[in-house]
Amino acid sequence: MTVMQDRPHMLTEDFEAVARIAAREREGTRLEFIDGVIRSKAMPDGDHGMIIQWLTRICMQHRPELWLHSGQGIKAQEYRAGRAIPDAVLAPAEAFVGQGDWVEPDPILMAVEVTSWDSDTHRRDHVEKPRAYAETGIPVYLLIDRAKCEISVYSQPSGRRYESTRIVAYGKDIELPDPLGITLHTEALKDWVR
Repeated sequence: MTVMQDRPHMLTEDFEAVARIAAREREGTRLEFIDGVIRSKAMPDGDHGMIIQWLTRICMQHRPELWLHSGQGIKAQEYRAGRAIPDAVLAPAEAFVGQGDWVEPDPILMAVEVTSWDSDTHRRDHVEKPRAYAETGIPVYLLIDRAKCEISVYSQPSGRRYESTRIVAYGKDIELPDPLGITLHTEALKDWVR
């Protein structure tokens, strides 16, 4: 028996209700639901925000028809049973108009995570999120790891995982592959680490 089979299952609808109540009752609370586990997402700090601004500017210069939507909840994993809040997603500007708190991921071209300083960031951002985004079929997952001073670009989702992963240290260039075709010059990221 797997660990997931041993856990009581929460319905996605029940999770959404819990997340709404938590957000309403405690400012800044953001909950995710991946692999049947509820996790709290850390509030971003100022350097985290600067990294998202840096990436937004680059995306606007190269792909002005797209927008880097910050903090948008998405239906993730197989059968859209999970709920994730990437730090940002790159999609057409009006992709989520008329949708609720948790949007369909189909128009998303890239999910972005910037690591936090909490204890479970490695498991969440390096293991659970790439798997969830690959299962969802998001073409590119960009992970900016502030502790390691590295950028990882995951691409070619095959259902359970990304077939291609490229990792570079801050300061090196890295290509965001099709459907994006953007090169990131990452020297500026050195200014936003502890």
